[in-house]
Amino acid sequence: MAGLEPYKEAKGEEYMNPKQLKHFHLILEAWLNQLRGEMDKTVTYMQDEAANFPDPADRATQEEEFSLELRARDRERKLIKKIEKTLAKIENDDFGFCDSCGVEIGIKRLEARPTADLCIDCKTLAELREKQMGM
Repeated sequence: MAGLEPYKEAKGEEYMNPKQLKHFHLILEAWLNQLRGEMDKTVTYMQDEAANFPDPADRATQEEEFSLELRARDRERKLIKKIEKTLAKIENDDFGFCDSCGVEIGIKRLEARPTADLCIDCKTLAELREKQMGM
């Protein structure tokens, strides 16, 4: 992501040292900038493509395209909030540790999902609970 190589831990390296925090900060900032750029493109696209088609089928097609685009942007808006929350955790030296049990989330998991806030065990339990509750 962001043209950055995955972080390679050195033997005996302290978890979430300044070098690691900087690495994940760069990834999150690049991801955030990419998402914001996509949102700007959507606004421009919708303004440029908005037309009042005389044919109801054409109008319906355009409305469906816009609806899908807006749904995608809504998901991205939620992701932007999560990225901003994660960046705040980096600033507060709270990044990389499970919100539930406090253990290290792990570099590899954070590389795969930089916004992860649960360790793999707590996330698995949470997903099982969701499944049992029928959510």
